[in-house]
Amino acid sequence: MLPFRVVRRTCQTRDTVTLQLQPVHRAPRRFRAGQFMMLYSFGVGEIAISLSGDPAAPDGLLEHTIRAVGAVSGALSGAGVGDRIGVRGPFGTGWDIEAAAGGDVVIVGGGVGLAPLRPLILSVLAARARYRRVTVITGARTPADVLFRRDQQRWAQDDSVALVSSVDHPAPGWTGQIGFVTEPLAQVDLDPGRTSGFLCGPEPMMRFCAQVLLRKKVPAEHIRVSLERTMECGVARCGHCQLGPLLLCRDGPIVDYATAEPLLAVREL
Repeated sequence: MLPFRVVRRTCQTRDTVTLQLQPVHRAPRRFRAGQFMMLYSFGVGEIAISLSGDPAAPDGLLEHTIRAVGAVSGALSGAGVGDRIGVRGPFGTGWDIEAAAGGDVVIVGGGVGLAPLRPLILSVLAARARYRRVTVITGARTPADVLFRRDQQRWAQDDSVALVSSVDHPAPGWTGQIGFVTEPLAQVDLDPGRTSGFLCGPEPMMRFCAQVLLRKKVPAEHIRVSLERTMECGVARCGHCQLGPLLLCRDGPIVDYATAEPLLAVREL
């Protein structure tokens, strides 16, 4: 475990913050978009949090977007500038954006699921010439729950990206779309044989979005989803993150939908 210092704290919503972390002594190895770190709040505990920053960031800087839903996430999201956090990783699989080169890219993020997709979006934009049409669809419960507002404003102004922002419940002044992310996704014009889909959000959202892409004849192997389970160790030893034959801290969290579909179809107790 390496000690990191909080150097910037950005409030995203009422319960979600982004922490920028700088290594105190030495930086970990570079991460790939889609991977996660184990973050330790001293005296409270450790949890897995996906990386939400730029994989090309200098000096070992890491960014994590954390929603306060429990004791550890609450302690981490409450950390202030100058506080120290323990970091292990990176762990897990990445989005494999390299496999999408030369084709269309469709990225759909729901709620805090946009956070693990942000490194992917930044990587695609940094190498924009390698891809054909790029579509980014973001969804949130209300306008107050929208993440990365400045980023989304920049993406909306980029003529090389088609950005659609949608909320379930609008508020006065909202000018984006209203409804589930499946609706704008169904309207995307794509070449199914040359399209890669990247989905992250609640599992029902990912299932419905994957079904939309499958109906458009996008192969299941070209659709990638991020699966979340309790990850205690990060090194495939404890078994807490098992999903069927997979240990998601090692075999995930990013898997193709051909692998995920039969596993997500099993009803939990």
